[in-house]
Amino acid sequence: MDDRSRTETEQPHDPVYLREEANPGVEKRPPPIPDAARTRPARSPLRTAILVALAALIGFATYRFVTAERAPPAGRPPESGTAQPVGAATIATGDIKVVVTGLGTVTPLANVTVKTQVNGQLTEVAFTEGQTVKKGDFLAQIDPRPYQLAQSQYEGQLIHDQGLLDQAKNNMARYDALLKQNSIARQTAEDQTFLVKQYEGSVKTDQAQIDNQKLNLAYARIVSPIDGRVGLRLVDPGNYVQTSDTGIAVLTQLHPISVIFTVPEDDIPEILAQLKAGTPLEVTIFDRANINQLAVGKVMTIDNEIDTTTGTVKVRAIFDNLDDKLFPNQFVNARLLIKSLKGVVVAPLTAIQRGAPGTYVYLIGPDSKVSVRKVKLGPQSDGMVAVTEGLAPGDRVVVDGVDRLRDGAEVFIAASDGGAVSGPDSAKPADAGQGGGRHRDPARQSGTPPAAPPQ
Repeated sequence: MDDRSRTETEQPHDPVYLREEANPGVEKRPPPIPDAARTRPARSPLRTAILVALAALIGFATYRFVTAERAPPAGRPPESGTAQPVGAATIATGDIKVVVTGLGTVTPLANVTVKTQVNGQLTEVAFTEGQTVKKGDFLAQIDPRPYQLAQSQYEGQLIHDQGLLDQAKNNMARYDALLKQNSIARQTAEDQTFLVKQYEGSVKTDQAQIDNQKLNLAYARIVSPIDGRVGLRLVDPGNYVQTSDTGIAVLTQLHPISVIFTVPEDDIPEILAQLKAGTPLEVTIFDRANINQLAVGKVMTIDNEIDTTTGTVKVRAIFDNLDDKLFPNQFVNARLLIKSLKGVVVAPLTAIQRGAPGTYVYLIGPDSKVSVRKVKLGPQSDGMVAVTEGLAPGDRVVVDGVDRLRDGAEVFIAASDGGAVSGPDSAKPADAGQGGGRHRDPARQSGTPPAAPPQ
């Protein structure tokens, strides 16, 4: 094969190339690069090494992140399994105050509306609004002149009737002497006796009229009937006042003062038992927001019937109120201390759970695993509750983090600084509270109930 034939066979059958062959004087162009060759550039070894190193770096970072999430907190050695961080408390003994709370109203022992007992013009008002007065202090004066004149009139009538009586008595004495001598008729002597009795009645009536006017004069001078505080003046001097009017002022006794509050009927037997035994029952009064303590007193008496609409009974407590912190008709919160339980097993209310097994706690065992322990509860006070059955001093219970727990779950006690500690010394003792609360079992339900009841 000649050179031309070989050239035609080896060269591609491109029209442009053929045209260039037909025209040898024209500069030859290289053949075009296929599209597939242009879209797939060749990979260099350096680029492949960079990609491999980047993938390894990403994998290493992911591994460190996952292992950091699963690693135990500082202060606790790594161990097999997944332990849940919890807060714990150590069960101890303490005192629980059995307290009943109720809503009450400050009620004065005496609340008197000062009214006139005689009709007349109010000539003088001797008190100022808001003044504290004593029993017998002068308050107001009604014009006494009409009653003074009436008294003088009846005194004159008394003198007249008294003279007639004395005359009749002398005549009766003479008639009795003559009757003994049969000098007068018996009827005349008897009539004189009856006349004396009539004059005696007139004299007594006159004396009563005089005493009545003296009483009116005493009523015209109005004095305070109690120790208390005077309210706003209801009438001004110069007005004509009558017994049918609303009054002149209102007096309220503030020292001492009482609070009437209600307690549930279920607590009545225990309260009555303490009162019959002569035990003074302490009552602490707090303000409407139930934050600030206002006064401390004692139970005075209990009502004689239960309100059927509310199932409660009223209790009256008395307070000295020397600092005037209790004001009449003030709305307050009362806490009645029935008794104190000494040296009982107590647990924090946050440890008490309620679910399918009933009332229970998560008990931390020596192997750092929790178990469900059913408990029976008594009264509660200030965040603590008496445990009558199920726990003993020294037991450790979970008080925080119960949402993630199940019976048999492994836990570790999280320290306050974010680390973890182990052993019985790591839990805080459950100190007994000293405060108020209802005499009721707590009904706290937090966390998920255990899958199976305790054995």
